[in-house]
Amino acid sequence: MTDVVPGEPSLLTSRRARVAATVLAALAVVHLIAQLAGVEEVADPTQWLLMPALAATLWCTTAAPRSRLVRLVLVALGFSWVGDTLPDLFTGDTAFLAMVGGFLCAQVVYVVAFWPSWRESVLRRPPMLAIYVALAVVLVALCLPGAPGVLAAAVVVYAVLLTMMAVLATGVHRLAWLGGLLFLFSDAMIALGAFADVVPPMSGFWIMATYVLGQVLIVAGVVARQPTVRALA
Repeated sequence: MTDVVPGEPSLLTSRRARVAATVLAALAVVHLIAQLAGVEEVADPTQWLLMPALAATLWCTTAAPRSRLVRLVLVALGFSWVGDTLPDLFTGDTAFLAMVGGFLCAQVVYVVAFWPSWRESVLRRPPMLAIYVALAVVLVALCLPGAPGVLAAAVVVYAVLLTMMAVLATGVHRLAWLGGLLFLFSDAMIALGAFADVVPPMSGFWIMATYVLGQVLIVAGVVARQPTVRALA
């Protein structure tokens, strides 16, 4: 439920925003079904289109002049798209590093975007912050034995940035809080599968489901935080 400032646009009230959101939902459904069915010929191209569709939804849902937060989240979605697409140009370790590079940049931008809200985040709630720190420590501890050389440093740096993103997202909005946590779980599944040989059943489906939903919730939280749309409990 939202409380809308009179005369201002609200979440998905514009035709363009509804069209973009509908395209995103359709792509997500087709992609996840393809993941379940193991049809890479469909899963790959639909994955390439997910973040552009989400960025289009954010763009159409917000009005100019767009806030610093919205602009930076659009950049983060762009780097996420790089992480989704660039690995398909390579094979083996190079493909993995290309994916990590794209998402590493996305996490840096998310951290910068969310930083102004740090006072509202769990950084000021030590018991809850400790849970995030514990998750990061466990993830790194499980992955490091299987990450030789430069990959070990990449695991540590990425885990720190991923956790910082999830922590700072808690200060943006409740939806972004949940989105950041799902994004953390998605990337944790990738890392555990790559370095600890811990692969849950239907891992591709669960990785992408938590990733897409996490990104969508982050964007929804960012939109809800804008002055024109005030989210109510």
